[in-house]
Amino acid sequence: MPQLSGLNLLAGFSIAAALVFPAAAGALPPPITPDSSAFLPVTQVLVFGKNSRRSPEEFAADWKLSVKDVRRVHAASGLVECGEAHGAGQLTIVGNVITTAAHVFYDEKGSLRGNNCTFATELNGQPVRVPVDLTSIKAGSTNPYAFPAVHDWAVAKLTKSISDATPYQLSDSVQPQSAIEFVARGHIDWGDGRRMSMEACRLHDQLSVGQEGTREFSFDCETGDGASGGAVLMGDDQMQLGAILVGWRSNKPYRAIPFSPTHYNFAVSIEGAFRTAVLDAAKKMVGQR
Repeated sequence: MPQLSGLNLLAGFSIAAALVFPAAAGALPPPITPDSSAFLPVTQVLVFGKNSRRSPEEFAADWKLSVKDVRRVHAASGLVECGEAHGAGQLTIVGNVITTAAHVFYDEKGSLRGNNCTFATELNGQPVRVPVDLTSIKAGSTNPYAFPAVHDWAVAKLTKSISDATPYQLSDSVQPQSAIEFVARGHIDWGDGRRMSMEACRLHDQLSVGQEGTREFSFDCETGDGASGGAVLMGDDQMQLGAILVGWRSNKPYRAIPFSPTHYNFAVSIEGAFRTAVLDAAKKMVGQR
């Protein structure tokens, strides 16, 4: 159960990865209210008036880009599957280091979700799947449901490099009110939880600062359960990784209403200890080549 404090005191609050039940990929349990005594209807996606998510084909058409190029430059975005859960993640700096949310790996009890976790993406239309080295995981918290969401980040190494994909590089700075692009797999209501979703939107206000130097920001891209850990891209070319999706908060999560202080998604910046962990992992992997 998440620790609800401060900004979390809204009727709906989710930082959970999508659970894969025996029958099929399903929605998460309903969000828990602050007093834990009642439940709201399940929400699969937090929408701000309309659903603006796009497939690579639609995104390319909207921005007059080559679909082939869009798929190629975003091959870094993949799916992290761990036990009976999944979330989003991305190759970062090098082809064998991924970034994601800590709760993609760790459950409500602070236990690793599974003994076999993998990272999957798509190259030239073909699926690629590589195991995660579970001993390599560095996280802001290994018990992410018990601590503020600003600590909900993780870095891990893959057992081998995905050499044909171009990893995202880190943004030099993360600023509120910035234009961003959100790219992720994992939305449970989108392409069986595997197809890539893309959207141009905006980073909004800084909400909190973690002791390790990370910051939490609200943003207004649509998201779905299961996409936690997805890439918040920024910079002049909208290709620099600045933050990851962690979750959403809303007092009306089952309705499509405008972005507001009580209805928003939030991301954690790759700064401070999070950034150091990425750089350290990438440096060690380069040294092992």
